[in-house]
Amino acid sequence: MSAPWPEIPYEAWHETCSALHLYTQIVGKYRLARTPWVNHSWHATLYVDARGLITSLVPDAAGIEIVFNLRDHVLSGKSADGRTAEFPLGPMSVAEFHGRFLETVEWLGGTPELNARPNELPDPIPFRDDHLTRPYDAEAVERFFHALVAISRVFYRFRTGFIGKVSPVHLFWGSFDLAVTRFSGRRAPVHPGGVPGLPDVVTREAYSHEVSSAGFWPGDAQTKFPAFYSYAYPAPKGFAISQPAPEGAYFDQKLGEFVLPYDVVRNSRDPETTLISFLESTYRAAADLGQWDRAALECPTGEPLRPRVLTG
Repeated sequence: MSAPWPEIPYEAWHETCSALHLYTQIVGKYRLARTPWVNHSWHATLYVDARGLITSLVPDAAGIEIVFNLRDHVLSGKSADGRTAEFPLGPMSVAEFHGRFLETVEWLGGTPELNARPNELPDPIPFRDDHLTRPYDAEAVERFFHALVAISRVFYRFRTGFIGKVSPVHLFWGSFDLAVTRFSGRRAPVHPGGVPGLPDVVTREAYSHEVSSAGFWPGDAQTKFPAFYSYAYPAPKGFAISQPAPEGAYFDQKLGEFVLPYDVVRNSRDPETTLISFLESTYRAAADLGQWDRAALECPTGEPLRPRVLTG
């Protein structure tokens, strides 16, 4: 049975969405603080699992795993030495979540230290100073979780059709987007930086090589609806006027990205095929116009129990 594609209108849960975004930043910054750097900041991301979002094992103390359980609405932690801790997700302030989370890390034997300012947000308020009580719409959070499960399945399938360097399917807590990125293998021009609340050195390392990147975000103050995106860095000449699939996809000049509203996918006869058409068409635009060596980088979509057949 295919994963469900629930309704997740941004305006209906934007306050909860904003709170959840900040909570993931706190947990992500803990992982960032304790994990050796990996190219393109892949060491700091979160992953979709059967409960919600997970850090994987953080190399702190005996080894610590943090889970946003978006089904039971609990933030839980486990240590490899057997210790466990949790607290409920519900209406609270960012400062309260921050305090409870640091207590959880300490109980697990870890180091309760992290950079205490949000990233990639305008006018950030330090976590410990953000005392506004935020709502928590549990039903909306669970719908968002089911959407992530459905989307990550398609992203993972798309990922298997590329034998070149390709990222995991992971959630960047800075921008709160689920993403997968393909690389041409060539160095890129130095990125100009300028991302709010993000050091230029981090941005430049992230975009050190040419990319075609696609992802999903639930909406924000600028794009007030859930949507898929796709962009290239550097964007080759003619990229913005390429014709993406399916009908309903378009190039947003302000964002500099192709955009496909989530509801176009959700309401289609075959959401997975519809989303794949967007991922493939926008990737081909980047690769063809950017003169990527597609023959060397691509491979058939992966299938269970079928190893790659090497030729040549």
